[in-house]
Amino acid sequence: MAKVKVNEKVLAKMVGRCNEKGIIIPTFAQQKDPSKIPAKIKGALKNIGLWDINPTNLFRITWKNNPKENGGDGQFDGVNYIEMPSALTGVRAKIIGLVGKWFPTGAHKVGAAFGCLVPRLVTGEFDPTAQKAVWPSTGNYCRGGVFDSALLGCTGIAILPKEMSKERFAWLREMGAEVIATPGCESNVKEIYDECWNIRKNRKDCVIFNQFDEFGNCSWHYEVTGSAIEEVFNHLRLTTSNLRLSGYVSATGSAGTLGAGEYLRKISPLIKIAATEALQCPTLYMNGFGGHRIEGIGDKHVPWIHNVRNTNNVVAIDDEYTMRLLRLFNEPAGKKILEREGVKKDLIEKLPILGISSICNLLASIKMAKYYELNENDVIFTIFTDSSDMYKSRLKELEQERGKYSEEYAIVDFKRCLHGIGVDWIKELNYYDQKALHNLKYFTWVEQQGKTVEEINALWNPEFWDETFAQIPVWDKLIEEFNNKTGLLKKM
Repeated sequence: MAKVKVNEKVLAKMVGRCNEKGIIIPTFAQQKDPSKIPAKIKGALKNIGLWDINPTNLFRITWKNNPKENGGDGQFDGVNYIEMPSALTGVRAKIIGLVGKWFPTGAHKVGAAFGCLVPRLVTGEFDPTAQKAVWPSTGNYCRGGVFDSALLGCTGIAILPKEMSKERFAWLREMGAEVIATPGCESNVKEIYDECWNIRKNRKDCVIFNQFDEFGNCSWHYEVTGSAIEEVFNHLRLTTSNLRLSGYVSATGSAGTLGAGEYLRKISPLIKIAATEALQCPTLYMNGFGGHRIEGIGDKHVPWIHNVRNTNNVVAIDDEYTMRLLRLFNEPAGKKILEREGVKKDLIEKLPILGISSICNLLASIKMAKYYELNENDVIFTIFTDSSDMYKSRLKELEQERGKYSEEYAIVDFKRCLHGIGVDWIKELNYYDQKALHNLKYFTWVEQQGKTVEEINALWNPEFWDETFAQIPVWDKLIEEFNNKTGLLKKM
């Protein structure tokens, strides 16, 4: 691997900023395995809330946080996950979702933002003392980026569609971010890219961290999310030795979370990896377009960092089902029906942990289980990206539009949107289907975004991805060297 280039002049300024702010940067290895975090840092976390703007919270960018709003006692538990029982899903297969609510900002996208930002920090490619960090997003990624920016004491610029939930905009403004609301909804990603080009041309003090083409995004998920899934699976096998790691489901979005599938393919070569999207905008399913309400999974294009050669299925989910289940999981009438249908009360109380895109992932997992006729020995993993906390305004809007949620509505939604979903709108990709999706990248990334034909051809080769993920230990070494330069660890 080629030697990493470091801008020593900018790096020295970054070392000074971190000394000033008391910032110690965690390694990917520490986020993957918090037992490697120094005891003094764990001790410092005891009095720091999970969402506090405190640089020590960088060490809470992990799936293993103590699941408490106040950040717990400074210790780390195992991976936060929920197993969805057959009483809820209607299928025999085990469906398990990793829970994003217990990250700082309440969503796992803060990890993707870290993966994009830190390699540039420790190589001197970004100078927070003189530059602003731009976070193009359809929701949670810009929140994670603004959080990271605030820790560094630099201005974060959030770009997201104006039709996103009110909670996102309110929080960003509370954080002091500059907020740019672009036209449209989830599906209007090109408008976000257009704003990025406007910034490149007119604002020389900005650096754009584009999650859709930054390999730090999928690399973070490869290393941290992939290993978290492996750990949960191995734990389950201690009591049920004949389990199979059969499926992994993730909404497309920036395709970063799909990067965990690259890791899982290494340990389970026969695993089926599914990318899910909204039926109202079936870009991967049928080159389609349109607006939809599944917040957090922007589309109408194939992200640069999506290795479609490693995707076996595309699953399209009707956004009407996700909105109905949002009510079922959160409204009193819905909870009453769930209990009547045999779902245990302790799980019912946890279901608000699922936001809209989490529900989408759950539905796609159920479809996969039915499509492949999976049984109790099969395990499908997915991601519960954020919680219903981000969508309280959506619940109010649904009530204003449709009236009070009744038990009659709830039983229909349970029978139709959960137990009644079938294997329609799921496509199994062959080699040339995958190649066709890969070729679609040309029209966004080469014609519009300045990539080259040579670069897009390189993405088709498996060796490219192996070399990309092999950079993670290199980044960790640079992080350790950076922390040595600040000397903050020694001073603790």
